[in-house]
Amino acid sequence: MKKPLDYSMINKKHIDLVIHKNEILRYLGYSSKNVDEVTNSIIDTCTHEILDLIKTNFVYNIYEIKRGCNDISLQNSNLKLVGNDIYRHLQNCEKCVVMAVTLGTEVDRRIKYYSKIDLTKSLVFDATATTAVEALCDRVEVVIKRIALNNGYNTTSRYSPGYGDLPIEIQPKILKLLDTSKHIGLTVTDSCILIPRKSVTAVIGIGEEVKSQLTSCENCRLYNNCLFVKEGDSCGYSKTTKQ
Repeated sequence: MKKPLDYSMINKKHIDLVIHKNEILRYLGYSSKNVDEVTNSIIDTCTHEILDLIKTNFVYNIYEIKRGCNDISLQNSNLKLVGNDIYRHLQNCEKCVVMAVTLGTEVDRRIKYYSKIDLTKSLVFDATATTAVEALCDRVEVVIKRIALNNGYNTTSRYSPGYGDLPIEIQPKILKLLDTSKHIGLTVTDSCILIPRKSVTAVIGIGEEVKSQLTSCENCRLYNNCLFVKEGDSCGYSKTTKQ
């Protein structure tokens, strides 16, 4: 018999992240083959600076879901996920995770500061921060994946407002649902921009019938930021054989 999988998490402790230069270069529009020495040096400087500066706060909760004609309701909440893309993304799911992460306000201040004195460094710092917040999302996703697997479920990839036809206008409702202002200092403007800017919200589906395409840890996009690989372990997802 399945466990109820009632789980939430608020984290305000620092988490060590791995920030990969190739990802920074991708955001900058470079390849590793054509980056010059000056840019390469600036990236190294920004990476060290970001790692000393960032907060790695996050919050998430797991909800039972109910499908309507063209929307998905999260039980015990007023949130509805509307859109054909998110409906398909969660089509084999029984539950979903709603998550939010942030790097903190100091990152925004530093980007603004560099934009006034060194535009090149501002651009590199911004790309480095984007890479860092995605790495934080990966770490949180690995934790969620392990919880699901320990309870006999698989997970989808994460899906954020603004992708496909899931409207960005849902951001205020997500932040209210998770009470992010209180828990991790994350707010949203009237135009649905997250503050701090280097923050992400996302939805991850959970279900018995969610299919895994992984054959090994090395094939997982979360591999480089995986808590369990770092400890010589595995989340177990690659062992799933459902087809």
